[in-house]
Amino acid sequence: MALSKITNNMVSASGIPSGGVIQVQRTMFTSTNTISLSANTDTALTDLTVNITPISTSSIIKIEAMVNGEWGNQDGATDGVWFFYRDTTKLSHASASNRNVGIHMGTSISYDVGEGASTPEHAYYSYFDSPSSTSQITYKVGVNQRDGYTWYLNRTVNDTDQTNNERGISLITVTEIAG
Repeated sequence: MALSKITNNMVSASGIPSGGVIQVQRTMFTSTNTISLSANTDTALTDLTVNITPISTSSIIKIEAMVNGEWGNQDGATDGVWFFYRDTTKLSHASASNRNVGIHMGTSISYDVGEGASTPEHAYYSYFDSPSSTSQITYKVGVNQRDGYTWYLNRTVNDTDQTNNERGISLITVTEIAG
């Protein structure tokens, strides 16, 4: 295996075998936020954005997200999709008539009817993108919820200072893989 050439603290793509990791960029959001969604509207979560500048047009970008929080209405968990943006382009399942399309369908939840405003939910999903670019790319987490409920990022709806009102961390990671 040939060694990679390093110039100005950047690794060149030549010498890295196909499938090898070139670089990893990440954003970890540790605060909380409240995101009000409009019904059936693609929305970027601006707290979960990361930039990467690929070093080769043949690179594959693996995007991963872990989004913690809770919907303002428990029905929000079942009638929505999660996806990514590459700059302003939505990365998801192809358009399918009137269907709401994304990468991840719904939000994982363990629901206790007695704790409807303090039951954490999450979405964990990934995608492989082929941007064919060596310019800076901004990837963002996106969500579309049919009824436009509010998403409480990294917290539960109640968020009172009690042990049954959890808080978490959300993140987005991009990995450049040699093509």
